[in-house]
Amino acid sequence: MKISFWENGLVQTAGYFSVVILCLVLFLTIFEIVTKYRNWEEIKKGNMAVAMATGGKIFGIANIFSHSIAQHDGFFKMIGWGVYGFFLLIISYFIYEFLTPRFKIDDEIAKDNRAVGFISLVISVGLSYVIGAGIS
Repeated sequence: MKISFWENGLVQTAGYFSVVILCLVLFLTIFEIVTKYRNWEEIKKGNMAVAMATGGKIFGIANIFSHSIAQHDGFFKMIGWGVYGFFLLIISYFIYEFLTPRFKIDDEIAKDNRAVGFISLVISVGLSYVIGAGIS
């Protein structure tokens, strides 16, 4: 039995990797637009709160796609579930902002409030597992 080029595990892994990297760049750009601070400028300045929040977003997105790849055998289904999971993750960001009416999340993270940055990281990571578990 001959395996086609596209059925080769190495090719599929490279394909998934490439698609997820492109989605990660796109989704981080969307997060950059949504937040008041500039992620990479703040990280360059050493803002650990922004680094933690951004790291949580990266981990969360990658974790959602990990579950999506594990549950689906096609690129389009994997991308669809990954995009859906990302939008749920971004909604969680707005819920976090809503549930903290005494201060603004973006302002605190921009001021390097590491406690707020850490909670943002944990929310992104934790909810990515919940979102991932729901992907079917």
